[in-house]
Amino acid sequence: MLRLILRRFTKALLWFAGGSVLLVLIFRVVPPPGTALMVERKVESWFDGEPIDLQRTWQPWDSISDDLKVAVIAGEDQKFSEHWGFDFGAIQAAFAHNERGGTIRGASTLSQQVSKNLFLWSGRSWLRKGLEAWFTGLIEVLWPKQRILEVYLNSVEWDDGVFGAEAAARHHFGIGARSLSRQQASLLAAVLPNPRVWSASHPTNYVARRAGWIRQQMSQLGGDSYLVGLNDSRRAPWAQ
Repeated sequence: MLRLILRRFTKALLWFAGGSVLLVLIFRVVPPPGTALMVERKVESWFDGEPIDLQRTWQPWDSISDDLKVAVIAGEDQKFSEHWGFDFGAIQAAFAHNERGGTIRGASTLSQQVSKNLFLWSGRSWLRKGLEAWFTGLIEVLWPKQRILEVYLNSVEWDDGVFGAEAAARHHFGIGARSLSRQQASLLAAVLPNPRVWSASHPTNYVARRAGWIRQQMSQLGGDSYLVGLNDSRRAPWAQ
């Protein structure tokens, strides 16, 4: 009986591993039709008795403002081009901060956020963290950095039910994602830690200061030129 259970468990793991690899490979070239977070938001709205219409329009890489690409990296993950999915220095710093108490600080990279938003549910369980690490590793190995950022920008939430750069640009500024200015891009990046509370179109003083800091970081990163070397040569050949 124990051997039978172990065989079935092993077979289930192999099926899961193979299926997840196939899914990640498909999404390397096919735009994901939606995300697990979008499903979660929709279900939450039903239980709350306040149904929402999800807004999302996929835009390819060249149809999204370069300023927004750099602003998101500057605000969320400045080592994006260097790491393989995990910023261990930031994780250590967040752990030390959280040990001291007070506000919980996260240390998720853009790759981790993509894996969580696209495939998983919200929460802090060890199971979800383990699955997040698995999908993050797959994404980093099988996708180029440009694809990771493209999927992130088309999947991240920028207000209740507002997902992706195109919907966010139209919701907050009445323009398309391609037309976002440097200031507008920095405001969108500034609210990402808490997009359901903060607004890019009606920024608080804190959000406005954070947007200013992000613009400074964008210049230090090199602005648009930072994107030229995003898919660097040290990455595996199949992920370039």
